Amino acid sequence: MNASAAAVPVACVQLRSGLDVAANVRAASELIRAAAGAGARYILTPENTGLMDEDKQRVRAAVGTMSDDAAVAAFADLAAALKVHLHIGSLALKTRDANDDRLVNRSILFGPDGGIVAYYDKIHLFDVQLGDDEKDYRESAYIRPGEKAVVADAGGMRVGMSVCYDLRFPALYQALARAGAAVLTVPAAFTVPTGRAHWHVLLRARAIETGSFVMAAAQGGRHESGRATYGHSLIVSPWGEVLAQREDDQPGVIHATLDLDRVAEVRRRIPVIENARAFTPPTP
Repeated sequence: MNASAAAVPVACVQLRSGLDVAANVRAASELIRAAAGAGARYILTPENTGLMDEDKQRVRAAVGTMSDDAAVAAFADLAAALKVHLHIGSLALKTRDANDDRLVNRSILFGPDGGIVAYYDKIHLFDVQLGDDEKDYRESAYIRPGEKAVVADAGGMRVGMSVCYDLRFPALYQALARAGAAVLTVPAAFTVPTGRAHWHVLLRARAIETGSFVMAAAQGGRHESGRATYGHSLIVSPWGEVLAQREDDQPGVIHATLDLDRVAEVRRRIPVIENARAFTPPTP
């Protein structure tokens, strides 16, 4: 990616990850290669790119740490082979923390040389009771929350990293924008009911309220584990326009060219970051 270029060709890869890490890596790699072949220089994949499995003991047995995980190594090699910024939406990984044996849900950005540019551990974990025949979710039972927001430099494009349920916490995105992020990434595995009701409006809201591009790569369809996810990957402009979208839950790729000058233009027209003020909250 040319650091001086204001226009950056990007892509979001939509997947239907299953129970086998090697098969998932192959499926993702095929679509990543297609995206790069079509000209994308920054490619984002969904949350849980490496594995979608409801059996958490099986997940633990299948993954490694960031330094020895097979999927991490494969995607590093792929980024180097394609000479692109490859942003793997998230992988479940072990840590070496003796005091907490939970995994992390880690989003990893690889540079064109295959090195890790930055990584982000999902902060807001999906502990919800949806009802309406949907199961309850308690991600914190097996995932350790991250504690640090991350803005990464991708060849001159400043990227604010997040994962899925983070999308419902606008303060995170406002902090990323204040730190200079022009593009907000939202790899996700939304449920079908919440996706139908909230996915588009939340993504457009995060773009509008920060004056940022939003890239949202999604899992979609009925997975081998039995879980169903919404799909409908989106790329949104700083003005809230949908630049590209996958209109179904099928695996595939969407493309857009991000004119980074639009970020400054929109933030000049509606300077919400500068206009934000501290205030005394009401008493409960």
